[in-house]
Amino acid sequence: MNKREFFEGVRQGTPVCISAAPFGALFGAVAVANGQTIAEALLMSMTIFAGASQLVGIELFGQKIAAWVIVLSIFAVNFRHILYSAAMAPFVRHFSAGEKFVAFFLLTDPQFAETVRRGEARGKVSFSWYLGFGLVIYVPWQAMTVLGAVFGKLIGDPKLIGIDVLLPIYFMALVLGFRKRANFLPVVAISGAVSVIAYHTVGSPWHVSIGAIAGMLLAAMLPGKRNPKLHEAGQEV
Repeated sequence: MNKREFFEGVRQGTPVCISAAPFGALFGAVAVANGQTIAEALLMSMTIFAGASQLVGIELFGQKIAAWVIVLSIFAVNFRHILYSAAMAPFVRHFSAGEKFVAFFLLTDPQFAETVRRGEARGKVSFSWYLGFGLVIYVPWQAMTVLGAVFGKLIGDPKLIGIDVLLPIYFMALVLGFRKRANFLPVVAISGAVSVIAYHTVGSPWHVSIGAIAGMLLAAMLPGKRNPKLHEAGQEV
């Protein structure tokens, strides 16, 4: 374990932790409001660790909906992680099997974005950095789930105090971090447009996956630039 790399990951993941904290608390509050115990809410956060999927799941669990529909809905929300994993593969190929298991369990939207950004700059990322970045999000998320479950009624509607915009703003900043990449504008434009159309026609959560697929297909058709650092052998992290 490289301590310097680990704590650099912790430092870079701290802004994500701060912006995601209200949503961890919101999940805890929603879970208890839908009949789960504090322990059950915490177990769900510890094992699933996917904010959007947790909220979708918890809203569906209390309704008379077939289990396969719930599973399929959660899969639709998380379909983008298949694309994330493929995009990250060149930068984590040197991870052991156990490290890859941990890495993909901790995978979140900001984790993906920062891993790709760091990997493109260095050729690969260290597991120490990846673990530090992931744990500084994962551990506080569990704590906030418990706080939200215990004090959920005090949180109220996050829209009233504006905390609902923190994570979307952070995600927008992550997206803009890739603005210098080839075909950035057309891919983002088509993905966003298709996602909005799908939201109003097919509905949530399918619009997330449909928009992602549209952007992926366009990116595959457009000519891109080769990153020479992906082909440099033996580069140190």
